[in-house]
Amino acid sequence: MKSLYSKFVVFTLGTMIISALIAFLAVNTFYHQLLKEKNDEKNMEIALSLASFIESEKKLDLESFLQTQSATGYKIYVVNEKHKTIQYGAPFRVNNLSQDVVSEVLGGRVYHGMRDFPTETFVTGFFSDELANTVGVPFRHNEADYALFLRPDIKFLFTEVHYLLGGMVIVMAIISLLVMLTIAKMLIDPITKLTEAAKKVGEEQFSPELDINRRDEIGQLAQSFRNMTERLNENDKIRKEFISDVSHDFQSPLLNIKGYAELLIDSGLSETERQNYAEVIQSETERLSSLTKQLMLLTSLDQLVSPLRKRTFKLNEQIMEVTRRYRWLLEEKGMSLSMDLDETEILGDPAFLEKVWENLLSNALKYTEAGGSIDITLNKEDDGVTVAYCDSGIGIEEKHLERIFDRFYRADESRTKQISGTGLGLSIAHQVVKLHGGSIDVRRNKSKGMTFSVKLPSSPFTKN
Repeated sequence: MKSLYSKFVVFTLGTMIISALIAFLAVNTFYHQLLKEKNDEKNMEIALSLASFIESEKKLDLESFLQTQSATGYKIYVVNEKHKTIQYGAPFRVNNLSQDVVSEVLGGRVYHGMRDFPTETFVTGFFSDELANTVGVPFRHNEADYALFLRPDIKFLFTEVHYLLGGMVIVMAIISLLVMLTIAKMLIDPITKLTEAAKKVGEEQFSPELDINRRDEIGQLAQSFRNMTERLNENDKIRKEFISDVSHDFQSPLLNIKGYAELLIDSGLSETERQNYAEVIQSETERLSSLTKQLMLLTSLDQLVSPLRKRTFKLNEQIMEVTRRYRWLLEEKGMSLSMDLDETEILGDPAFLEKVWENLLSNALKYTEAGGSIDITLNKEDDGVTVAYCDSGIGIEEKHLERIFDRFYRADESRTKQISGTGLGLSIAHQVVKLHGGSIDVRRNKSKGMTFSVKLPSSPFTKN
């Protein structure tokens, strides 16, 4: 496979060659359509003026005069009435003048050889050094008839100025080619570096060295690539931590189930001990079931392709229904509950949003001691709605708040010792709220406990 640089070189050279050919054909067409006849007329005027001057000067030394004229840059071919020829100046490359033409000119007609020269290429037209590519005129000197054929000498067409211009064009072409190749190298080098870095990223090396510091589009591409690799590196770490956490969260209950199941095999256990071991196995099984369901929910959220199944429903009624399900636990722990809910209709996916209120309420119940309190508020505002869950629980330290919505993250041992959890509830709530275009925040209360606030936008998800 050819490299981009070699392709650029071939493309540049091809462009220069094709443009040269097109320019040549354009100049060739221009010569044949416009300049060819004018060139013939110009040289015919010169030939006629020479013939007129010769005929007007009776005592003219014809040979000296014609030699002098040839020295000014012309090739002159003279034929007398006896068909004797004399060449003045450099000889023609091809002597292809027919005798019929000579006879016609001796007979008094003029010959437009340049105008009537076969239409071929520019080189064989303007520069063709052939005797047929001349103009011919008759003249009479010392009672004798002559035919004079004339054309400019090619070597005199290329003056010092022409050589300078030609040299300038060649130097410009060489410099342009070198500059283009250098610029191509400068443009392709960072692309090559990006390619190598992309290969390393493909090999899961998410910290490739990328020494590209530019302010153009390639620099922007390099910066985007750096941002992408940083994000991939973070995602890779999260993925590995996720796998480690999932493995740990599955391994612990499985080991407990295995251990207590082996204990149940012992025939010497009392009925009370068997009951306790069975309850532990049941608890760990429920924990695994809950973890599996939450993982499946997270997977469905991550891979959500179709839009949310949104419909308009009363948010205050949904929150009350979710709270009603946990009434028994509130009574069991002797906790007080207050609700201040504005009547609000919202456009959203009720199944997913229900998971948010369940997770926030179950979190408050888990980490609030017996006799504590939970306050739930729903406020309709101009720019949306705000749902807040405020508890008087054990709280979370400020240093843990930044990661509270990370998957499997547990703030500290004091919280996990009280009641087991999967560490996925708040992550699920955060992702559902985000899918609805909202935000979820957490803060410590001044006295004790935490407040989780969910903000959902008024448009297009709510109706006033």
